[in-house]
Amino acid sequence: MLKPVKFKAHHGGAREEGLLDFSASLNPYLPEWVDDMIERAKALSNRYLYWERLEEELSNLIGESVTVTAGITEALYLVGILAMKERRKVIIPEHTYGEYERIARIFGAEVIKTPNNPNAVAERVDKSSIVFFCNPNNPDGKFYRVKELKPLIQEVEDKNSLLVLDEAFIDFVKNAKSPEGEKIVKLRTFTKSYGLPGIRVGYVVGFEDAFKSVRMPWSIGSFGYAFLEFVIADEFEHLKRTIPLVWKEKSRIERELNVKSDANFFIKYVGDAKSTVERLREKGVLVRDCSSFGLPAYIRFSIRKREENDILIEVLKPL
Repeated sequence: MLKPVKFKAHHGGAREEGLLDFSASLNPYLPEWVDDMIERAKALSNRYLYWERLEEELSNLIGESVTVTAGITEALYLVGILAMKERRKVIIPEHTYGEYERIARIFGAEVIKTPNNPNAVAERVDKSSIVFFCNPNNPDGKFYRVKELKPLIQEVEDKNSLLVLDEAFIDFVKNAKSPEGEKIVKLRTFTKSYGLPGIRVGYVVGFEDAFKSVRMPWSIGSFGYAFLEFVIADEFEHLKRTIPLVWKEKSRIERELNVKSDANFFIKYVGDAKSTVERLREKGVLVRDCSSFGLPAYIRFSIRKREENDILIEVLKPL
């Protein structure tokens, strides 16, 4: 008989309408071509879609070969399929994105927890381990530069292990650079930096042939296909225009609320996250309870447009 996996991951994002949602960490500025993209998706919906040409064009635009996936989530499951049959020891820092542990448990791997910094993680790397590392980290937004990651990368290389580097929020980090290495898989997504989480499109850098051999056919659908067309045509101009606006508001929120992050979201100590989330919900503001990250005294909130951030600052300043 089939038995459920006894682990549940939690995610941000409103389940109900009418709330000002700071729980999902998204670019608040949508691309100006969204409506045209939707019309294009409608026109594509009556056919099976093959995106090899778009994948090649995207690779040329980015400057390295990529494997398109239905967001980072599909990529994580592909890591499980490819790697966890052979590598049964999975190293996961605390506190971080919960899907890493769920994937490990689904595939029956041994989960090892470590403090969340490259040196501490490096100390636990064993022969043929799988290491998950979120950079910038979710939920605290901490970003480690290439120099800081070198001890971990070297240990992974020496032990013939695999480093799965989740860079979902790297577009929001100033002057961010990503490390290189033969034992690194890098996971990226567009949906956060374009503010469109319902369109499931991301990509993997590294081990291209392996990932393409196991991914699902047609997984991104007509909306994902149309989205890729417009992203490629836009050549990331939308990000060049809007990410600096996010940085400007980020600096203001840091000053007003005495918080710090390298990404587009923050955590804040409130004592009791669950009751705080409910009090703010009554005021029409939704933030993330960080209990699922193992941080029950903290909330997480993202950066939105200035007038919306004014409301957030007003309700959070007294806390």
